[in-house]
Amino acid sequence: MRDKTMLRRITVASLIGATIEWYDFFLYGVVAGIVFNKLYFPSDDPLISTLLAYATFAVGFITRPLGGIIFGHFGDKIGRKSVLVTTLMIMGISTVLIGFVPTYNQIGVWAPICLLMLRIFQGIGLGGEWGGAILMTFESAPKEERGFYASLPQIGLAIGLTLASGVVGLLSFLLSEAQFMAWGWRVAFVLSIFMVAVGMYIRLNVMESPEFQKVKDSKKEVKIPFMELWRGYTGNVLAGMGARYVDGVVFNIFGVFSINYLTSTLDIDRTEALMGVMVAALVMCFTIPYFGRLSDRVGRAKLYLYGSLITGFSAFPAFWLMTNSGGSTFLIWISIIIPFGIFYASVYGPEAALFADLFDARIRYTGISFVYQFSGIFASGLTPIIATALLKVGNGSYVGVCAYVAFSGVISALSAAWLRRRQAEQAQMTSEQNAKIA
Repeated sequence: MRDKTMLRRITVASLIGATIEWYDFFLYGVVAGIVFNKLYFPSDDPLISTLLAYATFAVGFITRPLGGIIFGHFGDKIGRKSVLVTTLMIMGISTVLIGFVPTYNQIGVWAPICLLMLRIFQGIGLGGEWGGAILMTFESAPKEERGFYASLPQIGLAIGLTLASGVVGLLSFLLSEAQFMAWGWRVAFVLSIFMVAVGMYIRLNVMESPEFQKVKDSKKEVKIPFMELWRGYTGNVLAGMGARYVDGVVFNIFGVFSINYLTSTLDIDRTEALMGVMVAALVMCFTIPYFGRLSDRVGRAKLYLYGSLITGFSAFPAFWLMTNSGGSTFLIWISIIIPFGIFYASVYGPEAALFADLFDARIRYTGISFVYQFSGIFASGLTPIIATALLKVGNGSYVGVCAYVAFSGVISALSAAWLRRRQAEQAQMTSEQNAKIA
């Protein structure tokens, strides 16, 4: 009973912390294409302004591997819990300060520089956050339920995106355009301070991951986890990064780029676009744990393989429906909810446990953090820039964007197939070794 109570407490702590971190991180992405491009990167060409704003968005993804390496090292040496408290503070403070950065008209070039520096700290904080939140639940759960429990902190992404889109959408609805651009958007960033306070209180009152505690008790910690990662797990690292590709691309196409596409290209109301993404994120809160539990039954790599293909190719009908919706709110929302709220969850749900299975507890924090965060540079950070450029090259046509999404699905499916084959070979070897011992 005590173990179950602690598991629930750890799960809640991981979920709330992950929610705060993702709210902070993607609030920047939501605002980048509708506010920062105008207030911090003014240009005669709106496309250039948008690309510059998305470039600072991408910087957060570039610095995430650094955070993953730094905090992964200490997470594997000192412990998961203490590192998670630190990452939450870094992320929260950076986000609140973004809400107070003066505009380009007020302080000139220092405005985008300050924004860039705070985005760097956001990336470092989240780089260490994701792996720890996942491992606290994964390593505390029964082995036959690890897919389900590891998927629960993943819901933090959906809730965080819901809050980010919802808060910005509500402010857009309640305020005039002038009020929103002058000060309204800042409120969304400053609100983070209250959520951080709650998250800190909860995280300080949970125990260390039991599996890592065993490593500590037996004094089997690795001296330099990052070096050990490349000595025995190179194939797993590369395949994991390939599998992560579709996750990063699809999330940023539908969670970030689609808002700018709908408002700028199709002239859809900003609030309507934001609410569509928010509803999809709400649906994801239920589909993520569903696919996480399903991965415990059918196998994570198998589910990830088919999910990658379906999710990647769903971009074609989704963008066709957006473009031919005739402004219908229902059709626009459906074009986002089905691929993003349902199909995407088939990869994001089992992903955490899939990656955690690739490494043993001594280097697991470093391993999953590096796989997830380093691949995020090209899978996530560059996606809005690539999509915007493809839209420009295609003279407003969405076909190039969808082809890119489908390509990411194929790469991830091939990577998952490799992992599935490797896991089957390892299981066969273990079975044969056990048979010899018997």
